[in-house]
Amino acid sequence: MNLRILRIELRRSVAPWAGAVVLVTSLAFLHLVPGPWWTGTTLWTAQWTSMALWTRYLLVFLWPVAVGLGALQGLRDHRSKVAELLASTPRPPLHRAASLAGTMAFALGSAFALLVLVGSVRVIAGDTSYTPLGWLPISLVAALALAAGAALGMGVARTLPSVLTPPALAVCAFLSVSFLRQVQSSDHVLPTSAAPNRLSLLSPPVVDVRETLLTLSVPVHLGQTLWLLGMAATGLALLAATRPRTRLLALTPLLAGGALALLVLPAHPRDTYVVDRAAAAQVCDGPVCVAAVRQARLDSLAGPGKEALRLMRGALGDAAPATFRETTVPRALGALARQPHDSRSVFIDFDDTVMADATGDRLTRVLVAQGMAPLCNPRSVNESGTLEDTVAQSIALAWVLGEEPRPVDGTMHTTKGQTELAGRVWERFTALPRAEQRQRIIAMRAAAVSCSQDALTVLAGGRFW
Repeated sequence: MNLRILRIELRRSVAPWAGAVVLVTSLAFLHLVPGPWWTGTTLWTAQWTSMALWTRYLLVFLWPVAVGLGALQGLRDHRSKVAELLASTPRPPLHRAASLAGTMAFALGSAFALLVLVGSVRVIAGDTSYTPLGWLPISLVAALALAAGAALGMGVARTLPSVLTPPALAVCAFLSVSFLRQVQSSDHVLPTSAAPNRLSLLSPPVVDVRETLLTLSVPVHLGQTLWLLGMAATGLALLAATRPRTRLLALTPLLAGGALALLVLPAHPRDTYVVDRAAAAQVCDGPVCVAAVRQARLDSLAGPGKEALRLMRGALGDAAPATFRETTVPRALGALARQPHDSRSVFIDFDDTVMADATGDRLTRVLVAQGMAPLCNPRSVNESGTLEDTVAQSIALAWVLGEEPRPVDGTMHTTKGQTELAGRVWERFTALPRAEQRQRIIAMRAAAVSCSQDALTVLAGGRFW
């Protein structure tokens, strides 16, 4: 297809409108609709992989729209009543089909590329220095899905020329995506689906982003590419077919692509979303380490981290932790945090709502609290740990700094509830001799690190509240 044909088709087809719908709808959704793409470390413009996954996530509604608009375009010749006239021309039907499908693919691909470009500019302007290339296949497969869906819609509409075909196809596409769409399960560390994993991966969208270090594995990219290429080939063949037998043969690429995809796609969810090892690699400034994907935050973390280690060493001596490391192990919602078996290390999580906006002295306090009483029930945008854990952290922090307990900001627990419980435990705790206080603190930290007992109960010498 040359540029002249492309210009003509852009003027005569709904392709420009399809591209505009994809671009405007996506940007409006990401900027105007509040959701997890706005907050935490998985903010859609926080880093490259999150940006690619969130824009791919939008295929939940973009892909049915592409299928429906493609079907609308496929009805053009039928509506104009020129199908027989075009069939009598010497130009091969496949050439006309390729021009029509290529124009729609160009418009949809360009619109999605502009969406990714907007996200890329925001990522570059943000606080990131990690620039991987692993996000590119995620976005390329998304663009291919839009083009393949539109081609299939055009082919089906040419085969079943009815005004009901476009809405019916769009609804069917949405229902299939909804059925196959992967959801986050509290029983697994990684996403699972009600359908078999291989079958669910035939759906172009991805699960919503909950772990910033997770990315799609290579078999997923390969299998989905085979499936979508087969879908595009079938759509193109149906668009060019003129006889019933040819239309039946046109289904061959779709079936072949699906069969090959099911052989390649991983059978288990744990092989679908994998940890990006390059992103999870530790970058350190002395005893303070973060994942490479958040290397830009190391400078602001190193100073408070070293000061927190100094304070804990002064209070606990050899029993104090020696390093801070960012956790890189995925977990399910509600699951226990993966604490290090070595009590000399403290794992930190940037999804902790207490750490989200902390800087300077406030960050030092947060790190001391986390180091003295590591959380087994993690805090995040969706979770807030337990009240007892929060109070244990505030008391341990007060003991290290030699001050009265203060409520921990950034949790869902009320200041009043924290103050009342901390006051009762603090009064009983400070009545003990200093040496026994230190023993209780060390025992509390050991219980918190191993997640074997409730930290506040150990600190108080038994539950009395």
